[in-house]
Formats: sequence, structure tokens, C-alpha cells
Amino acid sequence: MVARALFRAIIMGPPGSGKGTMSQRIVQTFGLQHLSSGELLRTNLANGTEFGLQAKSFIDEGKLVPDDMITRIILHELKKINQYNWLLDGFPRTVPQAEELHKVYQPDTVINLNVPFETIKERLTSRWIHPSSGRVYNTDFNPPKVTGIDDLTGEPLIQRDDDKPETVILRLQAYEELTQPVLEYYKNKGILEVFSGIETNKIWPHVHAFLGKKLPTLR
Repeated sequence: MVARALFRAIIMGPPGSGKGTMSQRIVQTFGLQHLSSGELLRTNLANGTEFGLQAKSFIDEGKLVPDDMITRIILHELKKINQYNWLLDGFPRTVPQAEELHKVYQPDTVINLNVPFETIKERLTSRWIHPSSGRVYNTDFNPPKVTGIDDLTGEPLIQRDDDKPETVILRLQAYEELTQPVLEYYKNKGILEVFSGIETNKIWPHVHAFLGKKLPTLR
């Protein structure tokens, strides 16, 4: 019997594009292992690991964590789930990161969520977060059961400073400048799939149909 090739996917999209919700649905439906660079960074910061302490020194100075540091920790974590189909979220953010990843793993597809910036601006300024878990709520379309309270723990939610309108605009501009070359990189490799829309619920059926041609569903 010939072993079935493993499926490697990357999901990309600006902050507030619904990437977390979409990733969750992909994982639940198709059984992929999910690796989020944001969650990985938060976990290492909270646990005070060597990587977390090094990353904190850059973050405290308002700098980005260097490409080589992020790449090293991501590749280390991917090695742990190497025998599974996986979905990589939040990485790569730069072309050098994409190039280093490609030396070790060749992604089968890159899913890009193309959501208008005006929609994202409205969405992010309505966003509330449970700080210790990173769970995200939105007062417009995904509100907590009790206003200002996390559904699972009953702890207070917060609104981050970088979800203020003026900061959101700067974040979106920075994302576009940083990430557009990465999208071009994957477009040139012929593996970029773009899904456009303003609502996750309306984009999801198209993502589901696309992945359904490549993977068996769990339900």
C-alpha cells in the first residue's frame, strides 16, 4: 500500500480577517494539526522559556522578533507534528521566513483571506479579548454570553490598545507592506488560493469546498 502524502497548509490574512475562526473550522472539519505563531509566542512568554525571554527583550523595545528566532522555534514545533497534516497560522510573515520554511517543508497550499480593510477596521474596534487564553470576541458577530466576561472562565475581557481605530489603520498598513511580498512569493510558486469576502460564514463554504477536494472531512 502506498502511503498517502501529508498535506501542509498555511493560512494568511490581516489582523481581524477571521483567520482564527477559519483555522478552528478547518482543524475541526479536516483534522489538521494547528500551529499558531501567536499562540506559540504567548505560551513561551507566559512560561518564561529561553525563547520567550529572548523574544520579550525585543518586544519590550518595540521591535519585531528577528526572522531567524521565529523561524527556528516554528521549525522546532513543526518537527513535533511532522507525521500529521498541519495548518500553519501567522507564519511566515516575511519572504526570508518563507524561504527558510520552504527549505524544510514545501506547503501544498496557502489560503489567503482577502477581507476589505474597512470591514476589518470596524471588526477590530469591536473586539474584546480574554488576556490569558487569547480567546477573541466581537460585540457585532461573536459576543460573549455576558458582556465583558469570558464564556469559559468568567474572567473579565479587555480591549487592547492596538484595537483603537488609529492604531488599527497603522497595523493594517504595516501588514500589507510586510506580507504582500510573501503573497507574491507563494503566487509565483502556484500555491496561493485567495478567498475574498466580508463575513467568515460566507467565505467558509468556499474554503471548505476547496479543502474538501484535497482532504477527507471528519464530519
